[in-house]
Amino acid sequence: MKYVQAIAKIILPLLLGGAILYWMYRGFDFQGIKQVVLHEMNWTWMLLSFPFGILAQAFRGWRWRQTLEPMGEKTRNSVVVNTIFTSYAVSLLIPRVGEFTRCGLLKRWEGVSFAKALGTVVTERAVDTLMVLLYSGLILLFEMSVFGSFFKKTGTSLDHILTSFSLTGWLVTGICGIAVMLLLHMLLRRLSIYNKVKMTLHSIWEGVLSLKDIKNLPLYLLFSVGIWVMYFLHFYLTFFCFDFTKALGIGCALVCFVVGNFAVIVPTPNGAGPWHFAVKTMLILYGVADERALYFVLIVHTVQTLLVILLGVWASIRLSFVSRNGNGSLERDEVRGARDEVRGARYEVRE
Repeated sequence: MKYVQAIAKIILPLLLGGAILYWMYRGFDFQGIKQVVLHEMNWTWMLLSFPFGILAQAFRGWRWRQTLEPMGEKTRNSVVVNTIFTSYAVSLLIPRVGEFTRCGLLKRWEGVSFAKALGTVVTERAVDTLMVLLYSGLILLFEMSVFGSFFKKTGTSLDHILTSFSLTGWLVTGICGIAVMLLLHMLLRRLSIYNKVKMTLHSIWEGVLSLKDIKNLPLYLLFSVGIWVMYFLHFYLTFFCFDFTKALGIGCALVCFVVGNFAVIVPTPNGAGPWHFAVKTMLILYGVADERALYFVLIVHTVQTLLVILLGVWASIRLSFVSRNGNGSLERDEVRGARDEVRGARYEVRE
């Protein structure tokens, strides 16, 4: 059964992303891609966008290191950054598994508790969610008319979603949700693994609370903002690669960036399919021809995905040459320091 579930986690996202891409590109002239890539595209801007994509992931690694320090875990910058690179590449195969992968890699190379590392990842996700909501809200205010056109074109209506349930329906849904949570709690208490699960959740909660103990909070906030600024520049510079997008302006890029971020919530490899559809729709609303919009999303997403793969391969090779448990936790450093002092004392006595 476990093998079936594992296979399903790999196959289903691929099928979903593939189905969306097939629906979008059915009947599409792929020969035109060759013409655009070889003769019409300005690759200089694409190459200039790469450092920003790399920096976004590096900032995430450096920020992660900050959240681990208050928990007594001292890690090397090279290790945390390379685990981030690797985790993004792994997520291309199995969406959302990257978070677990980087925690496992950090435990293997630095001896960091898996549960504690996972708790800090939860902290990161909470901060990132807040950041996305903040800048999405600001962009929504400035580009309200475009978002309205997007929802209308895609058949999505917030009013329809909110009014689809009556007051009684919301009440019943809430009661059922509470009942399910209570039932799960009772079942867990009867299982032998209850204490183990409880300890794991406690460690995760400890990681969430670590944010208040971060030594350099301004730097942490700078990294948090910088991650999304770098991601945006990584995307925005690609507009200058094509004649049909370079004059659209930063407003269009911001809107496409926002809808693209929400589209990747759908569990497909690197958002393949949903991201294409969302960004393509926004470009069309800004006046880009349908075929040209398809060129843009296919080329940009493919190239940026290849960058993620290359970074993951490079990081995996890099980690293979790094000694495990190099610095480890603060406690190990203290033990090592004590040993050095003892050796020094012995040497003085011999002298």
